Amino acid sequence: MLTIREAQPADAGSILSLIRALADYEREPAAVVATEEDLLRDGFGAQPRFQCVIAEWSGEPVGFALFFYNYSTWHGRAGIYLEDLFVQPSHRGKGIGRALLVYLAQRAQAEGLTRVVWHVLGWNTPAIEFYKALGAESLRAWEIMRVTGPALKALAESGS
Repeated sequence: MLTIREAQPADAGSILSLIRALADYEREPAAVVATEEDLLRDGFGAQPRFQCVIAEWSGEPVGFALFFYNYSTWHGRAGIYLEDLFVQPSHRGKGIGRALLVYLAQRAQAEGLTRVVWHVLGWNTPAIEFYKALGAESLRAWEIMRVTGPALKALAESGS
């Protein structure tokens, strides 16, 4: 019943629907401004900026993992950065999230990568416990930093 497969350009609409469902779950439904065209350009163009795997249950897309490669200067090797992992609430408890993470772990091992890393919202206790049960560790000593919007523009212009 469960199939994990690499996303194809025809999946852009399904991926966007899953992204919107994730945003609803994370209490930020208005934050999604991505379009199918964005996903097609950045995931399936000449130089893909991300990759995605789709979890299907009886042929229906019910989850996804969207990721890209990062690089560890200390290890001298690439790794996988998992941007989003999501399973529709109606299909949780069926091993789908675990199957998506197993897929990424197997891919990392097959490609000689050093790690799979991601962020999780601090209030998302079910996800945190799920990840810990799979062997993930919390890196609480690290702060997440981001420059975006007007601050990104101002920083870019400060070098002129």
